[in-house]
Amino acid sequence: MDEARSVLNKIKKEKPDTMAAKRSLSYVEDRLSFEGMLRDKFIEQGGIIKRRVPYYMVVEECVWLSSWFEDSAYIKIDVNEFDLRTVSFTYGDSHPTFSPRVNDGKEYRKKLYFYDDIIKLIDKYGLPQDWNADGKYGPERYIEAQIWSDETVLRYIKDCNFTKSHVIGHRS
Repeated sequence: MDEARSVLNKIKKEKPDTMAAKRSLSYVEDRLSFEGMLRDKFIEQGGIIKRRVPYYMVVEECVWLSSWFEDSAYIKIDVNEFDLRTVSFTYGDSHPTFSPRVNDGKEYRKKLYFYDDIIKLIDKYGLPQDWNADGKYGPERYIEAQIWSDETVLRYIKDCNFTKSHVIGHRS
């Protein structure tokens, strides 16, 4: 926790114009709380947890997320490469999805989805990055995937010449 706060404070001082610098001081605690909710819900729904903290990914490219980072890059992984019993989804970022501060009555608030169910929601509403690229219609800007295992992600990271230490803890 102290290390995470230290990193956030360093970002706020050294790169005050970045998205991460605009996060509240309670961000780290909030993130851990929401991750706990995600983990508990996923287990309750029959998901398989192989790592304590998920890798965060998004469904399809999101230009807005790319703007958060100086040297943005992304990897594209076909969903069929994952054991889908280890992947959960939120319609929008999990932070506002589970935040008690977001109470707009949308059907996907406080909910976690498996692949087949998120596909139904995408069929119903579309991808948020298509209908809400500027955030004008709410906090949904992309569909978040929480990857609760290492196997597929680490294989791609290795292929991209990243190391595990570059990825753990990053939300990209």
